[in-house]
Amino acid sequence: MTDCLYLGSGDVADLAEPAEYVAAVRDAYRQRGEGAPAEPRTKLVSEEPPGMFTTYAAVLPETGAMGGYMYGAGFGERDAWFVAPVFDAESGEPLALLDGASMNPFKTGAVGAVGTDALARRDATSLAIIGSGAQARGQLRAIDTVRDLETVWVYSPTKENREDFAGEMNKRLDASVAAVASSAAAVEDADIVVTATNASEPVFDGDHLEPGAHVTAMGQYDPEKRELDARTLERGTYVLDLAARAETDAGSFIQAKAEDAVTDADVYGELGDVLVNRLPGREDDEEITIFDSGGTAIETVAAAHMLYERAAEADRGQTIDFAPASEALTGE
Repeated sequence: MTDCLYLGSGDVADLAEPAEYVAAVRDAYRQRGEGAPAEPRTKLVSEEPPGMFTTYAAVLPETGAMGGYMYGAGFGERDAWFVAPVFDAESGEPLALLDGASMNPFKTGAVGAVGTDALARRDATSLAIIGSGAQARGQLRAIDTVRDLETVWVYSPTKENREDFAGEMNKRLDASVAAVASSAAAVEDADIVVTATNASEPVFDGDHLEPGAHVTAMGQYDPEKRELDARTLERGTYVLDLAARAETDAGSFIQAKAEDAVTDADVYGELGDVLVNRLPGREDDEEITIFDSGGTAIETVAAAHMLYERAAEADRGQTIDFAPASEALTGE
């Protein structure tokens, strides 16, 4: 039998700050750039009851961890449950099993921040965010750790939601955060644009992007979802978290390609390629850059392993037993 630490969402909710998630995720994508294996998500869809079951996995050799994410979403309860198993990358033994709910916005925000740090202008101080939910909060808090933000404009369709978001983030950040009445008003003059939505249609006009702007899109992980229009992709240098997603679930790229606005040659590369200097990031202050962050196990394993180590030090969680397959199959 092998001991494995079970960590509920409450066990890990206060174990790390946004900057610490960013550091762990940055190192994980650097390992990906050096060849660490990872696969894009696999999604199984149920028509009745409507819902989906999703999995993805990665191995981080230097971290010494491997694992991934699996979650069910929709179905009868119209909610989602996130489970993150973490294994030892040397012995193969299970280390931890996490309820991934509380870490989700932070680990997703962290990869958005790493992409922004790699591709946005160093002097970027203004940010537009489209969306006002938990993922938008995670993106903004993480990006605030990699750029000295001064002004943030937020737009989402419901006035109350965007105003609540602005009020909360104004208290949390040094930047001035204001709600605006349209995505066009948010994007105008923004150095950084973040989309954190579940939209099926583009959420802003690519012609409104300022020269030198950077875009991080994190809500497009389905061929039918599309936060960015073809014009944005035509104008920008397009970087993915995993290049394979351009064929599987990067909805904005897949649909722009179907419209003959872009081709496979317009995929510049992966974030890891930029982090290890295999590809240069931004090459001048007029270039528009795009980071398509649809979600991978790279950031999940990095964040979950960090939380596991901190929880073990803090004596949190509860130990559960796992039987090795040889014992379970033979009874010996």
